[in-house]
Amino acid sequence: MKKSELKSFLDEKVNIYNHPNFIESDPIQIPHLFTLKEDIEIAGFLVATIAWGNRKSIINNGHRLMEMMGNSPYDFVMNFSEKNSGSLSPFVHRTFNNEDLFYFFKALQNIYKNHGGLEAVFSKYAEKTTLQPAIHHFKKSFFELPHLPRTQKHISDPLKNSAAKRINMFLRWMVRNDKAGVDFGIWKTISPAQLSCPLDVHSGNVARKLNLLNRKQNDGKALAELDFSLRKLDSADPVKYDFALFGLGVFEKF
Repeated sequence: MKKSELKSFLDEKVNIYNHPNFIESDPIQIPHLFTLKEDIEIAGFLVATIAWGNRKSIINNGHRLMEMMGNSPYDFVMNFSEKNSGSLSPFVHRTFNNEDLFYFFKALQNIYKNHGGLEAVFSKYAEKTTLQPAIHHFKKSFFELPHLPRTQKHISDPLKNSAAKRINMFLRWMVRNDKAGVDFGIWKTISPAQLSCPLDVHSGNVARKLNLLNRKQNDGKALAELDFSLRKLDSADPVKYDFALFGLGVFEKF
């Protein structure tokens, strides 16, 4: 397929899947419950953190999380204290458990009280063409409080060759304004041009079939290769093609 043909093919799939109907089957529905910027950020960050495994389970546990937080994520985080956590029902999603969750509440509280919020931390370390180093620095800030070493595994580090799929997905949600009402576009200090595709088994397999990606592992090096290919198709909004790759893989079994 020629580059122009590939672009037309993928643009058509973006138009199909970057649509409000996408929300009802995707974890992005959880932050769509809210209108306050900080509520959207925190709900999005937490549900992106648990976004691996069965999608129905992710969505169900995302709703459970919001209920635990009284459906006011920002207010809950800012007033969270482990002294008052005994009344909260136990939470487990695969290997993410109560101990991890309570640290995430404390770390988010610290980010908002002492670092200006989630957007401020990512934009502080954003580079002109990539957010991958910013994710690394965000992780350092997030884990600056005393914590169990095991909890660190729930935020990936691109500088350790991780594709950081879940956090790149969260960043897509916050930064990209798609005019269709799926992604939020509430972060104005970061450009969609800086985003990276949330690389997973579905998008990776489709990208290889379309010769957008040659590397076999879904790691940081593969992400850099895919980013390069997608930026050639649309340098201003390369991550819109996540909808095409994901839709082709999950819904069309391409």
